[in-house]
Amino acid sequence: VARARAWAAAGAILLAGATTAICGPIGFVGLVVPHACRLLTGTDHRWLLPFAALAGACLLLAADILGRLIARPAELDVGIVTALLGGPVFIWIVRRQKIREL
Repeated sequence: VARARAWAAAGAILLAGATTAICGPIGFVGLVVPHACRLLTGTDHRWLLPFAALAGACLLLAADILGRLIARPAELDVGIVTALLGGPVFIWIVRRQKIREL
């Protein structure tokens, strides 16, 4: 059972990576932001959906501003900044789910 769970977790991570590679970095925001918002709003979709939409827009805006400010006079791509911000959050969510299942 433990081996099957490990394979399932690895598969989920690989599928999320493939989704990001195909859809681009903005699709990654669509994967991470709703899970992070669920921690703040709970499972009620009346609150979760508008909060996740607003949080996703704010995250992309903040990533764009950071990308313009950090590498001045050049620019960092929004995808690089969202990967740097969202990658650790995604890993934390996956680890949190694994710990809760134990």
